Amino acid sequence: MSGREHVTAPPRTAAWRWHAGTAFARKARAPLLYAMTTIAGLMPAPSWAQAYPAKPVRYIVPFPAAASPDIVARLLAERLGRAWGQQVVVDNRSGAGGTLGAAYAARAPADGYTLFQCNIASSAIATSLYAKMPYDHQRDFAPITRIGLTPNVVVVHPSMPARSITAFIAYARANPGKLSYGTSAAGTSSQLTMELLKLTAKIDVVHVAYKGAPQALSDTVGGQIPASVQTAPAVMPTIVGGRVRALGVTSLKRISQLPDVPTLHETALPGFEANSWYGLCAPMGTPAPVLDKINSDLTTVLRSAEIQRRFGDLVILPAPTSRDEFARFIAAETSRWAGVIKGAGIALQ
Repeated sequence: MSGREHVTAPPRTAAWRWHAGTAFARKARAPLLYAMTTIAGLMPAPSWAQAYPAKPVRYIVPFPAAASPDIVARLLAERLGRAWGQQVVVDNRSGAGGTLGAAYAARAPADGYTLFQCNIASSAIATSLYAKMPYDHQRDFAPITRIGLTPNVVVVHPSMPARSITAFIAYARANPGKLSYGTSAAGTSSQLTMELLKLTAKIDVVHVAYKGAPQALSDTVGGQIPASVQTAPAVMPTIVGGRVRALGVTSLKRISQLPDVPTLHETALPGFEANSWYGLCAPMGTPAPVLDKINSDLTTVLRSAEIQRRFGDLVILPAPTSRDEFARFIAAETSRWAGVIKGAGIALQ
């Protein structure tokens, strides 16, 4: 005997063998699992995250080709592809104010190989505008970073007597319900910008929704409607050509492309700010190391002199953030525009 107490073995039934085998396996694995866990805690991000991407990445844009969001996406996709050594393919999924593309992206695998160019319409406005949504942005998307901001511009036909936003407000107050303004569609940032202006200035101006910004701008140029709210990139050539008069910019600071056009903040409505914005999101559940890598690489691209210059031409201010900052920004925007929609009495669609 070796000093160990002798124990009579019980009958070796099938159940006993299974139980004993399982218990033995658990005991045998315990030191190994502990060692592996300890080593993993000392290691940097997993190698699969460091090697990302190992294949082409799809970049979903919920707007048509050649529109400003698409131009932004293609600029960034090309630079990211160059940095990653993998193709980044822009996939246009337009319709319903960006919600069709968002719904498509929300259902994609959460593996880092599908990215979504989120935006103010699909990610902050839609949730309060539509009675039924095919996705929940907070539940279905992981924010990566904000890409950039672009202001809206309030413009009028040259025959309009108002030559400033202050005069426009005074004219609207004197003629309640007689003025109208056009936008690219109902529920867009352009409409909500004017609705915010109406609530703030306490004026009554009728909204006319078009099927796209060009139609709304064309009718403003033609005098069919007296005013329009447009994103700065869309309306810039028309302002420069003198076919419409710019009354005010909705950013807090003037933009270099229109140095003589004041902001609403500095003239009639202190504190007024309303920007359209783009960002990058991924399906919820995408591994955090992958999200961090994309955030870091895209931030580097956005801070490059080349992209700063190209975005300047598009009247977009690069504005990258951390993942947490972008999540807080989206939440604040969602709450803000929900209040405007409710205050303006805009019916759910």
